[in-house]
Amino acid sequence: MLDHSQLAAYAVAHTTAPTPMLDELTAITQEHTMRPGMLTGAAETALLRTLTRIMQPQFVVEVGTFTGASALSIAQELPPGGRLLCCDISEEWTAIALDIWAQAGVSDRIELRIGPAAETLAGLPDQPSIDLAFIDADKTGYKQYYEEIIARLAPHGLIVVDDTLWDGAVIDPAANDDTTTAIRDFNDHVLADDRTDVVLLPVGDGMSLISRSR
Repeated sequence: MLDHSQLAAYAVAHTTAPTPMLDELTAITQEHTMRPGMLTGAAETALLRTLTRIMQPQFVVEVGTFTGASALSIAQELPPGGRLLCCDISEEWTAIALDIWAQAGVSDRIELRIGPAAETLAGLPDQPSIDLAFIDADKTGYKQYYEEIIARLAPHGLIVVDDTLWDGAVIDPAANDDTTTAIRDFNDHVLADDRTDVVLLPVGDGMSLISRSR
């Protein structure tokens, strides 16, 4: 019988390895935080690097930064003049991110705003300026973050949402906790949204790629 955990490990082993700075950040996160599982995984960061390299976005928004792995992966691939806005509520964990970004030489491309992400997003100009967005924060807020971003998404823009399979709990009828319910609701909401098209990839814990409908 197929062992999905072994298959996932095989996929990661056959994905381009993380950069040395990302490896260092992973080690620091595992040593100094109580929830290292919140760190964006190797497959996810590789996908973000690839998407950023292909899209060459000028303005990227990230909701949920933690210790900065996903932001580092995006920032290292930004084109000249590209910038990344990171939204988070923790000064403690993002302090690690700020240090790593400085060491990696990408601090000048990243703006970190501490505070409720929904408020930060709502404060952005009401124009289609977001080329790429990555959402990986509190799951009960996903729908609100999505709505704020889609209102500002460029015609060619892409929204990437992490954890949309939630370790398989989304298809477990016995899993009815608030987080799982919120993810199911979000997935259904996006699928029913005629403004966008979505593909849910079984990468990591599930990554949804959302673009504007033609």
